[in-house]
Amino acid sequence: MDSQQIERIARKRAGAKMGWYIHAGVYLAVNLTLAAIAAASGRGWVVFPALGWGLGLAIHGVVVFLVAGSGGLHDKLVARERERLALQRDPW
Repeated sequence: MDSQQIERIARKRAGAKMGWYIHAGVYLAVNLTLAAIAAASGRGWVVFPALGWGLGLAIHGVVVFLVAGSGGLHDKLVARERERLALQRDPW
């Protein structure tokens, strides 16, 4: 692989990981708001959207992290992926 291909793949992987972090943040914010609304109304309906969306978030995480590896912030991710891809170069 040349350096341009490594850079493109590293950015793609880092973007996928950042997408999951954003997804998780939105999940937490929305479900905390729904939990507050449910607590105010005295009902337990909040578990259903949390479980359904949680399943989707879990599947998203499995796809991103099992296929692309572990993560961090976007710039850190790009650097890690670039290093990993550079190590995969064929020495011959």
